Amino acid sequence: MQAVAGDGGALGRGGMVTKVRAARLAARSGAVTVIASGREENVLRRLFEGEALGTLLTPDREPMAARKQWIAGHLQARGTLTVDAGAVRALTASGRSLLPAGVLSVTGDFSRGEMVMVIDEAGRVIARGLANYGAEDACRILGHPTRAIESILGFMGEEELVHRDNMVLA
Repeated sequence: MQAVAGDGGALGRGGMVTKVRAARLAARSGAVTVIASGREENVLRRLFEGEALGTLLTPDREPMAARKQWIAGHLQARGTLTVDAGAVRALTASGRSLLPAGVLSVTGDFSRGEMVMVIDEAGRVIARGLANYGAEDACRILGHPTRAIESILGFMGEEELVHRDNMVLA
C-alpha cells in the first residue's frame, strides 16, 4: 500500500488520510468506495454510468456483521487479557470462544460488556471482544476450567470470558 499524506486543502477537511480511513471502514461493511475529485464535472453521474474516475477501493474480505464492525472500530479497550498459545490456536485456527483456562493475566478495570483486547504472550493483539465478566471476576477465574466458575464466583454467568460472537480477530 502506498503512503498517504495531506491534511486537506481550502475546500476540504482531513485530507487523503481521512478519506482512506473512511474507505477502509466502508470496506468492512462490504462497500465499494471511489475516491474522486469533486471538481470534476458531473462526477457522480459519470461514475454511475461506469466511467473510470478516481481510485476504486474494494473490500478484500467478506462483510462483517454490524455488531462485529462496531466492536472492531468503535469501542475503546478497557482492559487486556493475555492468553497462552493454546488459546491463540483455539481463537485463530478453530474460531472458538475465549475460555478462562487459556487466560494467563488480566489488566485494566473493565465491567461485564466492555471491550477488552486479547493479546498473546509476546504482546501481539489477537482479538478484540466484549467481556462476559468484569476484571475482578476475570482475575479470579483465569486459568481455571469452565466447570470451576460457579464454585469460584458463587454463580455461573457464562462459560466464556469472551464469546466468539462478540469477538473480532485482529
